[in-house]
Amino acid sequence: MRIAPEQAAAIRALVAELAPAGSSVRLFGSRLDDEARGGDVDLLVDVPLPVERPAVLGAMIAARAMRVFAGRKVDVVLRAPNLAEQPIHRIAMQEGVLL
Repeated sequence: MRIAPEQAAAIRALVAELAPAGSSVRLFGSRLDDEARGGDVDLLVDVPLPVERPAVLGAMIAARAMRVFAGRKVDVVLRAPNLAEQPIHRIAMQEGVLL
């Protein structure tokens, strides 16, 4: 996994601050490959409650997470009971690492 423990802790903290209680976050995608270089940061935020404004929540988490990664692009995918399940959700849940 190519993120520092401090970065993982910062991501957990910002998700705890911005998302509803009980939310979790997983790292998935190229950052899981220790042999790779570069690449964006892909996060799945799993929210246990319906999200009223998912685009706003995703954008807020992504913007704050980009600061944690010194401006590197961060993609945030939300998973919530009121959002349609997509293939990316299944991939992130199966392959992602809980932070």
